[in-house]
Amino acid sequence: MMQLTAAQDGNLLDLLRELGPDSSKTTLRSWVAQGRVSVDGKQVTDTRVQVKQGQEVKVGSKCLFARENIKILFEDAHIVVILKPEGLLTVATDFDQEFTAHTVLKNRHEGQVYPVHRLDRETSGVMVFAYTEAARDKLKEVFYTHDIEREYLALVEGRPTPDKGTWESTLIEQADYSVRSAPGGKLAITHYEVLKQKGQFTLLRLKLQTGRKNQIRVHCKEAGFPITGDKKYGAKTHAFGRLCLHAQKLAFLHPITKKPLSFESPVPEMFHAAK
Repeated sequence: MMQLTAAQDGNLLDLLRELGPDSSKTTLRSWVAQGRVSVDGKQVTDTRVQVKQGQEVKVGSKCLFARENIKILFEDAHIVVILKPEGLLTVATDFDQEFTAHTVLKNRHEGQVYPVHRLDRETSGVMVFAYTEAARDKLKEVFYTHDIEREYLALVEGRPTPDKGTWESTLIEQADYSVRSAPGGKLAITHYEVLKQKGQFTLLRLKLQTGRKNQIRVHCKEAGFPITGDKKYGAKTHAFGRLCLHAQKLAFLHPITKKPLSFESPVPEMFHAAK
C-alpha cells in the first residue's frame, strides 16, 4: 500500500503523481478506476476529486493474476514489490525450473526483471524485484549492508521464554542444502517477540538483523521451537498444510528516488486458527 497526507489543498491526480512519479496519467487514472484509491478511508472513483490539506490518500494493492494469486503492492519504472503466495518458487533453480514469481513478472513486464532476494518456496509474503540494473545493484547493496527492515510472522511449536529475545549463531550450508549453526559460518542474528499463544502453538514476530538462507527456520529449530509445518527443520506438526512462515513487512529507501517505502501484508488467517 502507498499513502501520503496532503500538504495543501489540491487535485487528487496531482497527489497520485507524487505517489507514482514514474507512472503515466493513464496508469494513475487506472488506479482510481480499479477502486484502489481512497481519501480518508473512503473509496473515490473520480480523479477530479479535490483533496483538502491533512487528508490521507491511500492506494491499495491490485491483483496481478488471480490464478497465481500474486498481488502487486508497488510498481514504478525501477522496482516492483509483490506479495508472494506460499508454494511458489521465487526463481528457477538448477533442480527446479517450474513456474516462478520471477517468470510471472517477466511475462507481464516488457523488459528485464532482476531478482534481488528470495523467499523460500514454502514462505509467503512481501518481496521486491528490480526492473533496471541500477535499481538491482543498489538494492543488493542495501540487503548486503542490512539497511532494510524485514519482519516475519511464524507459528511455532511451544513458547519461547522470555517473551522477547535474540538468537545469534554462525550458519553453514551442508551438502544436502540444509543449514545449521557451526563455527566458521556466516553470522546470523534474529530478534523474536511473542505475540500470542494458542494451545500448543505460539505466534512470533521475527526481525532479521541479517539475512541468511533459512535463518529463521534454523534459529527456531535450534531454540527448540520449530515452525509448524517445517518437517525439514524439526517440526512435529503439520496441521495447516503449509510452512507457517510469512514475510509481513519490508521497508527500505527507494533505490533511485530515495523516498522511504514500507509495505505490510495481513497475517494469514490460518495463523489465527491455531489451537
